[in-house]
Amino acid sequence: MRKLGSDFGWLWSAYAVSTYGTWLAFGAFPLIAVRVLDSSAFAVSLLEAAGLAVAAMLAVPLGPWVAYRRKLPVMIATDLVRFAALASVPAAYALGVLSYGQLLVVAVVCGTAAITFTAASGAYLKSLVRGDRLLAANGRFEAASWAATAAGPPLGGALVGLLGPVVTITADAVSHLLSALAVRRIRSGD
Repeated sequence: MRKLGSDFGWLWSAYAVSTYGTWLAFGAFPLIAVRVLDSSAFAVSLLEAAGLAVAAMLAVPLGPWVAYRRKLPVMIATDLVRFAALASVPAAYALGVLSYGQLLVVAVVCGTAAITFTAASGAYLKSLVRGDRLLAANGRFEAASWAATAAGPPLGGALVGLLGPVVTITADAVSHLLSALAVRRIRSGD
């Protein structure tokens, strides 16, 4: 990473930690819906599909919106939004007020924030890394993404088995807070 610079290192770390957190908690929402809220199979399917479906619909208008915004504040804001949304789940669970509707809203908010973060980080990467190093930088992002996709769900399953799905959601929330802190360390302007 030395050749790519410390700012790239912070951006890559932010992306990697939030991606791992997301994949770590991949199966936690359906488990909470079934085990804690006694949701039906249809409700669980809707929960899985709704976040991505709504986020995909919002991706088209979000693209131009992100294009005309400063990327670092957008990335920090989306990480903090994901942190707050995800942290609301264990808080509501602890208070005994967790509902299916809340899980649905959190899934939609997190899906939309994830698409926004990815768009902003991809655009920022192009301004951060010189053209001759961009292939290597994109390769590191892809490697982090595929490693998280492969390792996250099994590790998350083990974490759910050991500590439960609510703790796994908490770990995902913390990953986004750590990501925001890493983005905050970037010194290059956008």
